[in-house]
Amino acid sequence: MNRSVLGVLAAGALLSGFTCQGFEPSGLTNGFVVGTWGGENAGLIGDDTSAHVHIACTFGSVSQGIEPGAGGRFDVPGEYVLRAYPVAVGPSLPARFQGVVTGKNLTLSVIVQDTVADTTVTLGPVRLYLGREPKMQMCPICRTPGERMASKLLTGS
Repeated sequence: MNRSVLGVLAAGALLSGFTCQGFEPSGLTNGFVVGTWGGENAGLIGDDTSAHVHIACTFGSVSQGIEPGAGGRFDVPGEYVLRAYPVAVGPSLPARFQGVVTGKNLTLSVIVQDTVADTTVTLGPVRLYLGREPKMQMCPICRTPGERMASKLLTGS
């Protein structure tokens, strides 16, 4: 083998094992699920301190950033409202937001402890894509994480 071929192979081997601090999958910002992630009848709006999720006519939030670990997996606690549309009757229920980020794709499930009906409800998995607007069919989606709470306070419902 000539020297130039060996050089290319060595560089390729070096780069394939190369990791630098700050490198992350393309769907993350500073290690967090950030931005608008949309799919069929589902959406997530996230930043480094919180995330807000809609699946069909339900919604929920986490009050921490979603920071995937090894293999892009995450499992974070939050709250979820199963009875949200056409009139939110609550209450917010304890939930786990679980999933995996692969590049600009996110697979999400929400496991809700329905303390009203004394059952566990699993929503999803749903597939979301970074930068895609959620296609929500008949149910509206909050455009910002605090929008639902602000409208509740203003209308008293």
